[in-house]
Amino acid sequence: MTRSISILGATGSVGASTLDLVRRNPEGWSVEALTANSNVDELAALAREFKASVAVIADESRHDVLKAALAGSDVEAATGRTALGEAAARPADIVMAAIVGCAGLSPVMAAIQEGRTVALANKEALVSAGEVMTAAVDKHGATLLPVDSEHNAIFQCLQGGKLDEVRSITLTASGGPLRLVDDLDAVTPAEAVAHPNWDMGAKISVDSATMFNKGLELIEAHHLFPVGLDKIRIVVHPQSVIHSMVEYRDGSTLAQLGPSDMRVPIASCLAYPGRMETPMNPLDLASIGELSFFSPDEDRFPATRLARQAAEAGGAAPAILNAANEIAVAAFLAGKIRFSRIALLVEAVLNASNLPPDPQSLDEVLVVDAAARRLAVEHLEKD
Repeated sequence: MTRSISILGATGSVGASTLDLVRRNPEGWSVEALTANSNVDELAALAREFKASVAVIADESRHDVLKAALAGSDVEAATGRTALGEAAARPADIVMAAIVGCAGLSPVMAAIQEGRTVALANKEALVSAGEVMTAAVDKHGATLLPVDSEHNAIFQCLQGGKLDEVRSITLTASGGPLRLVDDLDAVTPAEAVAHPNWDMGAKISVDSATMFNKGLELIEAHHLFPVGLDKIRIVVHPQSVIHSMVEYRDGSTLAQLGPSDMRVPIASCLAYPGRMETPMNPLDLASIGELSFFSPDEDRFPATRLARQAAEAGGAAPAILNAANEIAVAAFLAGKIRFSRIALLVEAVLNASNLPPDPQSLDEVLVVDAAARRLAVEHLEKD
């Protein structure tokens, strides 16, 4: 049986991994929509290869370029933020939501409002707008399938029990490339993005290095698996073999193990509730040799502490944390601030913000996001 898929963020790392699986099973999938931010050439090539119904570029200035690149094909060309939402809402069996950052919020909501099954790789959707998004899922009968390896692992482990039987959830963290680095002030962007286990984009790689990625995942897990923040823990696991664990009240702990390759959790979502073939080699624990675990060092990497505080505060706080972090990471990658300044800037914005405490709609969340970004930029300009 052929199933249809739309991929929001088709030219990013998650989009590429998703299309790799689709490419390996061409008879099983038809591509409805592909979107990208500004990479017209790659988007057009992918749209032609997969015979997509529509290709959307977010950058409106690239409309004529996209249209020319698709000339002679049957692929419809569209541009702009409105077109992104329309692409997300198109009929499809599954929508892969892989746009990075808050730019993905509105398209995710558009898919949810149509009752789609959404494979959610955009963690900001639940970090910044968790209450709003989960309420919309319930209202419109949509389904969220977590793509992040940790949340997908938890999702799989929960197939063996019920939420009210859970004693604790443990998110594993690799610790990133800087866990053993002494002088964090001297870290360069190239060093920060050199993740030892995962092949990811620059922003998420820096988030892994700061531990903000795990902090954001803590907030995301809080919304996906409402067992209470006090039951969600983080442990550093440098080998990245165990992706998360769920402990039940009878003392049993279920863990999901697998290679550090996003095609595994993506395949889990695409085939759910079944399984599909992937090109992964069998897991060889004997060659791995050992699995080690450590408590996070929140003195050197305060991101998880800040994220937990934001989750406990609720309301606008997680959106403020996320927005400030995006500004700080961009500044670091541009060489404007030192690595250690990222967490300090986020904390300063959280402490200085007097934004409305409880956004009730996606529009209100986006207002908070924009205001927090302006505040973060103001703090940067003061330095």
